[in-house]
Amino acid sequence: MKTMREIDEKIRNGSAVVYTAAEFKHLIREGAELSAADVDVVTTGTTGVMSGTAAILSVPVAEPGTFERAERVWANGVPCMPGPCPNERLGLVDLIVSGTAHAGAGYGGGHLFRDIVEGRGIEVVVEAADRSVEAEVTIGDFSYARLFTTRSAYKNYTAYLNLQPTRVKTIFSIGGLQGPCREVSVSGCGEINPLQNDPLGLAVGAGTPVLLNGSVGMVTGEGTRSTPERPNLTVIADMAGMQPRYMGGFKTSAGPECITSLGVAIPVLDDRQVAGLRVLDEEIPLPVADINTRAVLGEATYADVWQQPDREVTYHPEWCEECSTCVAATVCPTGAFSRETGIDRDRCLACTACLAACPNDALEAGEGSLRVRGRRVPITLRQSGRTLAEDLCRDLQEMVLDGRFTFTGGGVR
Repeated sequence: MKTMREIDEKIRNGSAVVYTAAEFKHLIREGAELSAADVDVVTTGTTGVMSGTAAILSVPVAEPGTFERAERVWANGVPCMPGPCPNERLGLVDLIVSGTAHAGAGYGGGHLFRDIVEGRGIEVVVEAADRSVEAEVTIGDFSYARLFTTRSAYKNYTAYLNLQPTRVKTIFSIGGLQGPCREVSVSGCGEINPLQNDPLGLAVGAGTPVLLNGSVGMVTGEGTRSTPERPNLTVIADMAGMQPRYMGGFKTSAGPECITSLGVAIPVLDDRQVAGLRVLDEEIPLPVADINTRAVLGEATYADVWQQPDREVTYHPEWCEECSTCVAATVCPTGAFSRETGIDRDRCLACTACLAACPNDALEAGEGSLRVRGRRVPITLRQSGRTLAEDLCRDLQEMVLDGRFTFTGGGVR
């Protein structure tokens, strides 16, 4: 059995053996008999739509004495909650902004958070009792900007389809979930998810250092609706260190949602942790439920989602017939596609919504299907990005190997 300090010492002297979750799973599939003596750290991660994301911002908007107290505030049109500190007469407003708050059908809190991190100008409007104040600010103007999650790294997601003959507006679809049983929407990064790899809760808990959208942060405890069978986490980190590609907005038929990414390094202290890390997509159940009643209709596995060829979306411009309106671009929930410039990989979640939308099949990917009640139902929306999550795992691996990430003594930098 190893200790955290022993692993940190190996990190500092350059002898630590560090795998990403994807690398570790590859070794398991190849038949490697690994023990705690063979590995020191495995980096895990998840990326996708996480509704329970919000920001706390402290924003200067006017000279002191300009107004007494902010009553209503908007940032790029997204409604914010002033407070909890009123900041009377300071010209400074403290704000809480939900990732699912929205200015309209195409712009919400997730879009705002990415715009802030990218350094774009943010239009802030404050309504006080006797006046309205407007200001343009950037992240450099904020005296405090933290992102926090109330429910991230959810271990056990459910896939959804619609048994009814009409479309159902839901956050689990782009244009409404078609029925009956015509398509299925899935979430979750399967075998690389942090909590899938720590089933006994030996490594991940309050105080665990993490990467939230690429910024060093910390787990503050369990998340909302967390249970032993379906755990999740609350996490907080400074927005100043975040990377835009790991976050953003995501349009759904029920309004904009928020993309969030979480990376967790798991120190391997003993063989109990190795046993947990051996979990594979083929062993992780994925219940399939009716979106209307939430009744479970069957069960697939994450191998049906992620063990498919051509996980990423490919655009074939030679197949494009230049429709008067590009439906694929209109449908794209992250604004990652246009037929003129192709796919913006820094924005693409590889959700595959564009595939079904394009009438000319100019886009393709191995989207997969789930068997429900004896028939195969195509996966038409993936609200998690496995490739992006694997990229975050590699980022964290590099930080560990470079000695920029350790587990004790405040070694994260």
